[in-house]
Amino acid sequence: MAIGNDPAAIVLARDAHGVDALRLRARTDPKGALKETARQFEALLVNVMLKSMRETLAQDGPFDSEQTRLYSSMLDEQLSQSMARRGIGIAEVLARQLMPAAAPHAPAPADNPATPSADAKTQARKFIEHLAPDAEAVSRDTGIPVRFLLGHAALESGWGRAEMRAADGTPSHNLFGIKAGGGWHGRTVDVRTTEYVGGVAQRKVETFRAYDSHRDSLRDYANLLATSPRYAEVLKNTNSARAYARELQDAGYATDPRYADKLAGVIDGRFLRLA
Repeated sequence: MAIGNDPAAIVLARDAHGVDALRLRARTDPKGALKETARQFEALLVNVMLKSMRETLAQDGPFDSEQTRLYSSMLDEQLSQSMARRGIGIAEVLARQLMPAAAPHAPAPADNPATPSADAKTQARKFIEHLAPDAEAVSRDTGIPVRFLLGHAALESGWGRAEMRAADGTPSHNLFGIKAGGGWHGRTVDVRTTEYVGGVAQRKVETFRAYDSHRDSLRDYANLLATSPRYAEVLKNTNSARAYARELQDAGYATDPRYADKLAGVIDGRFLRLA
């Protein structure tokens, strides 16, 4: 309920109508709905803080009554909405943390057992055509098959649809979900991702490498496999997608217990077979 006639006041979704309105907006404008929900949470939090402060004051004075307490409560709500509208930083942080920014290991179209849609085929074709020239150059230099490079990039970036981005929307060009680590001195992005600890999925914010182009990402991936001792066995198994994927998982490339199966499935999937 909004108090007053301020057109910019935050209308809290306290009833079924308000909740339904938020749900409808979430279907048509997910990012906007998330920001609105974060603002509402901030307003409620501020209201609780004001109420707690109010309760520290004496409530049994000669001018206190049920009516004055009601008006005080309404004033607190108006103040909390006004403060949240201007923002005290909580809503912005919450929205940024919850924003579904390009998480690694996003489902790729080739993982869908159903008949791929025309849109999925178009996306895959664009993705392949965009990366193929650079993938072919990297393949010639390293011996990693083009199909393996494209398949791994497709799995990690959702065929380009879920490439991780910075909080301001700047693309990272990170096609392979490679984390920054202590030895990385280039640009980075912080992204909320899923990690498996003891086989249990957990959401965490991790720091990943950022590149100036997809070509740089492809070359850095190949360089990582070629120079890191932990991936020595990977490059010995470029004759089999399943063996290649298994060696990557065994070397600790990803924590998902089904990662090797997913990667082999994309590499041997219908889209790359037709590429």
